[in-house]
Amino acid sequence: MELRVLQYFLAIAREETILGAAERLHMTQPTLSRQMKELEEELGKQLFIRGNRKITLTDDGMLLRQRAEEIVTLVEKTESDIMLSDASLSGDIYIGAGETDGMRLIAKVMHKCCEVYPNIKFHIFSGNSQDVADKIEKGLLDFGIFVEPADISKYDFIKLPSCDTWGLLMRKDSPLAKKEKISPNDIKTIPLITSQQVLVRNEISGWSGLDFDKLNIVATYNLVYNASLMVDEGFGYALCLDKLVNTSESSTLCFKPLAPKLESHLDIVWKKNQVFSKAAEKFLQILKDEITITESGVAIPFYPLPPQPLITGSAKRHIPGL
Repeated sequence: MELRVLQYFLAIAREETILGAAERLHMTQPTLSRQMKELEEELGKQLFIRGNRKITLTDDGMLLRQRAEEIVTLVEKTESDIMLSDASLSGDIYIGAGETDGMRLIAKVMHKCCEVYPNIKFHIFSGNSQDVADKIEKGLLDFGIFVEPADISKYDFIKLPSCDTWGLLMRKDSPLAKKEKISPNDIKTIPLITSQQVLVRNEISGWSGLDFDKLNIVATYNLVYNASLMVDEGFGYALCLDKLVNTSESSTLCFKPLAPKLESHLDIVWKKNQVFSKAAEKFLQILKDEITITESGVAIPFYPLPPQPLITGSAKRHIPGL
């Protein structure tokens, strides 16, 4: 199976017609039709349902589309990393992250990086830890930002000098809004909207001492913004992290921290034995320098930066060699 054939297939999937795809690819319709027939014969599967006006994908076609998009993206990223791995320091850096206020540190480092290396481009993928981990494993991300609890045993990582606070998001006119903090007893019977992640559920169970499955869970969320809309409509209370939703005076919502206090620390991770592009190496070095500044309060110059050894998963908050 050739890469160009996968690109042809993806063009048909997007255009939903052979004619439209052929025009976009600047090739004849019969040639493109023959290529797709040969692809189906090679795989031994029907990939298309050919209608009068448009083409739709079969289940096998949908699976191939997903895999083909991943393959084409990985090839393009690899070509970019190789071609741009010279002294010009340009290229693309792909970062996956969960919802966290700790992204402010990453954004600050991205800004510093681009001030000196304006040809570096950043691409951010938002999702939970599992979503990010899947893309790291497939080579589609250089780095991932995980909100603990998360399984980082198979990655090299750096612990970031920031943490998020757990609490309850609610309407300002709700009964619990009068409280300063939320106790385990407060959440026993109220309608809760919680994260889909199993590790987060375990964390909440450990904090509350309650059987999570016996709580009144009315909905789960992947992105907290959607959960905030459900809260705003009076559907329930969202267990979530602070500073992710507008709770200013103009908002109808408020956030109350949990008591005892429950915090989640952050890690930036990458695959073990990862071979970085020069742009990704530079980003990681600037990040390590920024962590040193944050923790020590001592400003250090970061331009130009000599190569530094990567930090492995055994590293603690203090970054050796900086």
